[in-house]
Parts: sequence; structure tokens; C-alpha cells
Amino acid sequence: MPQPTYPGALSILRTLRAYGHDALLAGGCVRDRLRGIEPKDFDIATSARPDQVQAAFPLTEPVGAAFGVMLVILDGAAYEVATFRKDGPYIDGRRPEGVEFASPEEDASRRDFTVNGLFYDPDADLVMDFVHGQADLRAGILRAIGDPAARFQEDRLRVLRCVRFACQLGFAIEPHTWAAVKSFAGRLEGLARERIAQELTKILCSPRPRLGLELLEQAGLLNDVLPELLPQMGCTQPPEFHPEGDVWEHTLRVVQSVADDGPSSKRLAWAALLHDVAKPATRTVSDRIRFHGHESAGAEMARAICARLKLSGELTDGVCALVADHLRLDPIKRMKLSTLKRLLRRDDLEDLLALHKADCLGSHGDLELYVIARAKQAEFARADAADSLRPEPLLDGADLIAWGYDPGPAFKEILTVVEDEQLEGRLADKAAARAFVEGRFTKA
Repeated sequence: MPQPTYPGALSILRTLRAYGHDALLAGGCVRDRLRGIEPKDFDIATSARPDQVQAAFPLTEPVGAAFGVMLVILDGAAYEVATFRKDGPYIDGRRPEGVEFASPEEDASRRDFTVNGLFYDPDADLVMDFVHGQADLRAGILRAIGDPAARFQEDRLRVLRCVRFACQLGFAIEPHTWAAVKSFAGRLEGLARERIAQELTKILCSPRPRLGLELLEQAGLLNDVLPELLPQMGCTQPPEFHPEGDVWEHTLRVVQSVADDGPSSKRLAWAALLHDVAKPATRTVSDRIRFHGHESAGAEMARAICARLKLSGELTDGVCALVADHLRLDPIKRMKLSTLKRLLRRDDLEDLLALHKADCLGSHGDLELYVIARAKQAEFARADAADSLRPEPLLDGADLIAWGYDPGPAFKEILTVVEDEQLEGRLADKAAARAFVEGRFTKA
């Protein structure tokens, strides 16, 4: 679905006004435009009730009509249109029992943070600020609206949102707001795991994921959301490879290194966080500190964490593959040609290389293997078709049947071995492949 655009939001505002309703841009899009950043979404607040919004537009969806929220679909993009409201009591720490439609000022007072409580009238070029959000925006301060503890008690997810906004905006959390955040350590039970995962993902994909993890740890919230990371603190590593210190410090450096390279995929961000999650459990000390099998053990732990947080199957598989293979480049100098080519044609290669680079920068800083991998990647990109990473297969299962082989599990082994020989440059045509197969594999 296309991203909402400013012209689209203006069109919705003016349509609502043409029907006699008040309508303003609201929340994050106002904040971002004031910061000179193009918003990803445009939300609209209006005096129109949900049924009136529905009547004004040909295509709408009631995503929260009981709370005054509708989606308006315009040119394939979705815009959230919410009626000005004040909330009733919050019983479950997530949503109000009911709402009353209200004024813009009352609507602003029920929002989470002052910088998110702003409205904007584009026709009058007027910012409506009932919560002193512009002053906090200029000062780079994240402050809860009203009583921070009350705001967080209404919806405990706001505790994680506070950390997330600090990471995304680079703002300092106001002391009373921060004290309230810390008071909710151990009190996040009942929050939907999917909602927790969404906030964690946004923290990890923010420009400052290290800050987010440090804030979660300092607030005592890490035990609520990612307790598997706590054993990393104080888990020492061999200083000749990890002069940075313990596994926790290494993890913080790796997630930040990934972010410093630019916006990362969710798969890469989560893999950076979890790539060494099993080091404490696999740590042994003999001639030096070792972590035998921490990659495979880490992949198992990562899968359990992803399952608990209800991440998608596709994301989970991608994260676990990167965790399991994050040391895959270590033997690149002595790899067989076929193994190297298979490595360099992986669908997740860019994420794997980025994770390796961040892993090195977060420890010893030696990028020799990364440089070799990039050089080989460029070399094969220039190669002709016969020497490419994905040459045309010399044979298939139909060929094996035609040559008298019975279909079965052995076909996979035969085709894999033939491809190995082809990638190594030892087989160049079907005739040579047939001779190789008949000389090595017995017909049933």
C-alpha cells in the first residue's frame, strides 16, 4: 500500500471541512514536520464522528470506531482519522473502557508525550499547542503529558514507547517521566507480546539502538522483555579477540554498528542483538575462554525468543539463519571454491556481511575477511556465465531417470555433488557430467 502523502492528508482535511467539521493534522506528523523531517504517516484529528467520516469518503475502514478511529483510503494509501476525544477509565492497562467525544484541547491532554500532543492547521499555518510540546521539541526533551505515572498506567506500552522515542528522536527523557518509567519495572505483565515486539523492533531499527538497550537495562525493564540478555553482563571474553569487554558491551557495540551503517532490515537488527545470546551458556575456560557451539545454540535460543514475542515465521527464520551462520566468513581464506560460491549467492548475503562487519567492529576491529568477501563478490560479478555464482545446471532429475537411475533421495545428493564439481570448474557440459555421475554413482 502506498505511503500516505501530505497532499492526500490535505485533501482529507479539506473534505471534512467542506462537510462543516473541524479537522487538523495531529501527533507525530506535526512533530516531524516541525523538525524538518518528512513524516511516514499523516494522522488527522477531527470533530466529525466516525459515521460522519464514513459518509464523507467513498472508502473507509472502521479500525477503532468505538474509540472514534477510522481509516480513510485515498489513492491506495491509508490515513488514520480520529475524532477528538477524552478517554474514560483504563482498566486493563491498555485501552479505555470508553471515550467521550471532546475538544482539541481535551484530546491533546489524553495523549502520551508533549511532542506528540501537537495539532497543525495547514490552511492557517498554525500550530495548536495545548501541552507546551513546542518548547520540549526545541529543547530535545521527552516529557509525558500530565502525570507520567498516570499516563503509563493507562497504557503500560507507553513505558516502552518512551524508550523508543528517546532512541528515534535522540531526546533526553524528562526526570519525572524517567522516574515513572523505572517504576514500571516488573509491571508489564499482560501486555500483548506482539505489541512488545513492535516496540523492540522499532528500538533496534532506530538510529540509537544501543541507547535503547541501555535505557531498558537502567530502568530494570530488560528482565521484562528480554531476560535472556541479562547473563551477558559480566560474561567475560578472551581479551585478545574482545578487548571491548564482556558480551553485553560487545552486543551493544554490534547493534549500534549495524545502525551506524544506515537503516537496517528487521532481520539484521534482531540478529545483531541475538548473535551471541548463547555465549554465557556455552562459556568454558581451558587454555583460554571459549564459546563452543554458541552459534547453533544461539539460533535455538533466538527461535525461542522470536516465538515468545510472536515474530513472523519469515522474520524468525531469517534471524535464526544469521545467528547460526554469523561466523560463516571465518574460514573464507581456505574455503573450497564451490563453498565460497554458495556462500556468496545467499539471498541474505548483504545482511550476513553487514553482521560480520559489525561483529568485527564491535570487537577486534579487523575487517580482513570482510574485505576478502567483498573482493570475491566483485570478482564473480565480473565473471562470465560459466564461472558465475549461479551457472546453468548441467543436468536435472529427468536426465538421471533417462540414464537409468531410479527416483529417490539419492537424486539430491547426486545433483549437489555435480553442482559442486561444476562450481569448482571441473565439469563444463552435460556429457562430462554424465560420465562423472555414472563413474561415481551406482544405478539401482
